[in-house]
Amino acid sequence: MSRCSRITEIAFAALGAAIAGCATQSGTVVLLPERDGRPTAVQVVRGGQTLLLDRPYAAAEIHSSGPRTVTVSQAEIDATFGAALAMQPMRPATFTLHFDEGDALTGEASRLLDDVIAAIARYPAPDIVVIGHTDLVGTDAFNDELARKRAESVRQILISRGIPQDRIVALGRGKRDPAVTTADGVAEARNRRAEITVR
Repeated sequence: MSRCSRITEIAFAALGAAIAGCATQSGTVVLLPERDGRPTAVQVVRGGQTLLLDRPYAAAEIHSSGPRTVTVSQAEIDATFGAALAMQPMRPATFTLHFDEGDALTGEASRLLDDVIAAIARYPAPDIVVIGHTDLVGTDAFNDELARKRAESVRQILISRGIPQDRIVALGRGKRDPAVTTADGVAEARNRRAEITVR
């Protein structure tokens, strides 16, 4: 993967020469904050010099002699690239719904469904993956079937709430991917779940 591709993947806005900055070796690179507040960083390398951008809105002008630190404000980014940034794809949303020992949702999980539906509504063309899981009680075959039933029951609930069925894929992982590691045969409620990812 090229350095320019990696910079793009991490998330940046190029001012002045915009994205062409990577191709022309000039322009400005700005590190944008992660939406969830996680720290990020990127190294800008040019002319044998390296400049680390490690805080939101840290910026570097790229010149043939090397990168130079510059100051860029949120207002400048919004004015120049607000429309383009608004068109970025939404990040995936994830939810975990827990089950009783069979394929019925817990009361708390049933209440969480409203949040799931509200999140799905924010995506113009959602792709939804539901993966069912079990605890480590019982055989692999039993748990594979139970995990599929859990995923399918969530899929059917989403369909009944107006989500198009062709937007939802339901899969089962059985007891292969526990949320909480236990010995085989241990009944652990936190492992009895369906994970929903909305993209």
